[in-house]
Amino acid sequence: MAKGTLIIIGGHEDRTEERLILREVAYESKGKKFVVTTVASSEPDGLFETYSKIFRDFGVKAHKLGLNTRAEALEVPKADIIKDAEAVFFTGGDQLKITSQIGDTPIYQRLRDIYEQGGVIAGTSAGASVMCETMLISGPGEKSNRSDHNVAMAPGLGFIKDVIIDQHFAERGRMGRLLGAVARNPRLIGLGIDENTAIIVKHGQFTVLGKGAVYVLDGRNLLYSNVGESQDYQTLSILRMTMHVLSQGDRYHFDSRTAEVGSRHKIEDKLMHAVHSRKDKESHNGSRNGR
Repeated sequence: MAKGTLIIIGGHEDRTEERLILREVAYESKGKKFVVTTVASSEPDGLFETYSKIFRDFGVKAHKLGLNTRAEALEVPKADIIKDAEAVFFTGGDQLKITSQIGDTPIYQRLRDIYEQGGVIAGTSAGASVMCETMLISGPGEKSNRSDHNVAMAPGLGFIKDVIIDQHFAERGRMGRLLGAVARNPRLIGLGIDENTAIIVKHGQFTVLGKGAVYVLDGRNLLYSNVGESQDYQTLSILRMTMHVLSQGDRYHFDSRTAEVGSRHKIEDKLMHAVHSRKDKESHNGSRNGR
């Protein structure tokens, strides 16, 4: 089992007020070389500056890994940026840009090493989708899935196994397509992550952080679906799909496929205390140096 931490964000995380999810990324990355990669974005420069300032506020310096082509991902200078990194953050954009440009490159191998050796891999929106072995890339949303609907999937980066993730979940009405994805392969656990919400994955379980919900769809005990009856073009029928809806502080255990209620405030208090403690320490050191 990998020793690292995944922080998987459903998109549109708060960047201006409490910034709780980004505080968590900074908290887990403290003391590590931290890289922000904008490979998924069509506006990489402005996006990097936004995140760089936020993480600097939390005492973490961000190094930029920008890629415009797959050829760049094969160049030594680009690979050198993350050679000694221990934490990497993927911004949003297009998940296929991430996988097509860095898949099976020295950068990808270094990312695997970071995670397996105890580092942090974080991602928001498209950067969340790529965490899986199989990622959702498109499919009808905002209505019930049909047995003839195509739910497009593609290989992801494979940091988390036997899971498929959909982001911007409640906001874009994606329950139907995630149900369709799990019905097509009940071996997979479906995770729908709302905006401004994240899961922190470590030690075979995840904890929820943020203002929204995380929906867990478990098809292990699925009794019936009409996925294979596409000639009838029916609305999708599913019998005995298990679903959990989790909010901040709640936990889910992958091996046992069980959920438990946690303390909503415990993780929030930890993050707020960590930032205040750092600021108090910096203020104390500044006063001492000014004497």
